[in-house]
Amino acid sequence: MASTEFSWDKPNTQSVLLEIKGDKLKLSDDVLISNIRWFITFRWILVAILVFFEILMLSASDALMQLGISEQQKWPIAIIIVLIVANIAYIFALDHCKPSKYNSPSINLWIQIIVDLICLSVVVHYIGSTSTPISFFYVLHIALACIFFSTRESLYVTILVCFMDSIVIIIDNFLITQAPLSTLINSQFLSESARKDGALIWMFFLDILFFVVWYVVSRLSLIVRAHERHLLDAYRQINQAQVEKDQYALLITHQLKSPLDAIRSKINLIKEGYLGETTLEISTALAQIDHRAKNMSGLILDLLRLERLKDTCLDTAVFEYVEIQSALQKCIEKLTPVASSKNVGLNLSIENFFCKVIPDQLEILIENIITNAITYSHENTSVEISSKVDRNNLRANITITDHGIGIEEKDLPNIFNEYFYSPRAALHNKATSGIGLSIVKIAAENNQLKIKVTSEPGVGTTFTVAFGTIEFPATTGSAIPITLINTRLS
Repeated sequence: MASTEFSWDKPNTQSVLLEIKGDKLKLSDDVLISNIRWFITFRWILVAILVFFEILMLSASDALMQLGISEQQKWPIAIIIVLIVANIAYIFALDHCKPSKYNSPSINLWIQIIVDLICLSVVVHYIGSTSTPISFFYVLHIALACIFFSTRESLYVTILVCFMDSIVIIIDNFLITQAPLSTLINSQFLSESARKDGALIWMFFLDILFFVVWYVVSRLSLIVRAHERHLLDAYRQINQAQVEKDQYALLITHQLKSPLDAIRSKINLIKEGYLGETTLEISTALAQIDHRAKNMSGLILDLLRLERLKDTCLDTAVFEYVEIQSALQKCIEKLTPVASSKNVGLNLSIENFFCKVIPDQLEILIENIITNAITYSHENTSVEISSKVDRNNLRANITITDHGIGIEEKDLPNIFNEYFYSPRAALHNKATSGIGLSIVKIAAENNQLKIKVTSEPGVGTTFTVAFGTIEFPATTGSAIPITLINTRLS
């Protein structure tokens, strides 16, 4: 038995990866905010590491002294406090302050970079500006600035990094000459080659390295952004072509509908004898023509319905709470004649609830799944339709199970694709259009629903529609009622 879960997220046209401002391509505010939150999380991890280091220094200072790591002063505690306060301020600015000229994601990132550089400079000073590779952590901020900011802004960050690192080296080697180069590692582990001329060479080397890193990463960032711009343009062109194709298909469909209706009307006039007597051969031919015309009419209606669902905009669509019992019973009443014509029974068992959806689209979704179940069921079998509620998590699902031809495992991932139908389905139902489940997909996407499909060839298929947010029927008492309906419609 094969099983696949389908989940479709309606694309948000307001949220984009990049924003074009003038001739510049920048990351959108949504992406910046997402990364800001990631940096805040990373900073909390760094705070936890510093706290652990402080606890380790207090509990195992003797063992660390044997390794050459001396007890620190109060600078780690000061760094911890600054990072905690800064993180709280960043979160407050994001979540509780209105966006403005002075409170934007870019400004938030700038403040984070400046504060982090100050904290890093303090760490570099106390751990050793020339005796340890700690200064190379400045490179991380340069790379991040090249990614998130323009080339000019990232250059400003690089200049700021060079300035702060140079200040630390000058303080360590020229202004505080008697101080050891590192207070983290004992002086007996230090090299005597760390003189003033060596410090100047080290400072010059680092500044050159910082500018080289800025140049390389900023060039790469420009190339990536140019490719992103091309991708955005291509995406817009594809969308425009798709819209034009759909509009043309809709126009052709409308043009086909009118003459087809006229053909079926004339056929009915001939069949009813209004245009004279007909022979058996003519009546048989007319019946075949009418059958094909009926199938084509159904295809046209499906196409019109599919295009209408595609045009649905979530910004203007009205979501309402719909009683699932009423929606299911309405679909059952409509499809009972279809099921009876194929000798397929419909078993309904409902645990009632309310779901927030676009009402007419929910009915379209349920109706198409049940119709699909009836179409591909074997004769003298039944289709089970049930709903189940998870009252603890306020979730629910509808399950529709048929006992029919089933779906091959290789075909299961494609069943919601437009105009797709498997050879097994085509043999069972030659009039299939491959659109019914495409309509289900669009309706599920518009209503933010998930669908799980389980099937076994020759045994049957189960569709499970999951609802994320539900409510229960209002009652006069405090108890939550559950309506169970068991019915056999055939």
